[in-house]
Amino acid sequence: MARHLHAISVLVPDYDAGLAFYVGVLGFDLRQDIALPDSKRWVLIAPDTSSQTSILLAQARGAVQKAAVGNQFGGRVGLFLHTDSFDDAYADMRAKGVFFEETPRDEPYGKVAVWQDPFGNRWDLLQLTPPLK
Repeated sequence: MARHLHAISVLVPDYDAGLAFYVGVLGFDLRQDIALPDSKRWVLIAPDTSSQTSILLAQARGAVQKAAVGNQFGGRVGLFLHTDSFDDAYADMRAKGVFFEETPRDEPYGKVAVWQDPFGNRWDLLQLTPPLK
């Protein structure tokens, strides 16, 4: 029985704002954008077409969800974008205006730098050493 993590959800203030950043700025792949009842949408994106796991953009509704936008992980880094070419990805993201909290650093597991999306979600950009299998 094969299994994999299909998707994780990321709260955003608005579907279109999420798409504008992740697809428009970062160049993520838009996998699905399906209208649902009650003005909801099933919006799946992924870093590229070969990614097995997707991100479900979830528009925050109600006070509790709206307060959690950008703080889903309690202030910690909760999302990890892996690349096989850290320096190129870092330069490209900076050129596109992505906010990095720090300069890249080397850790025992690889090269890493913390960045934020415009909604406050904290991510690691990382290249693992040794590479993923």
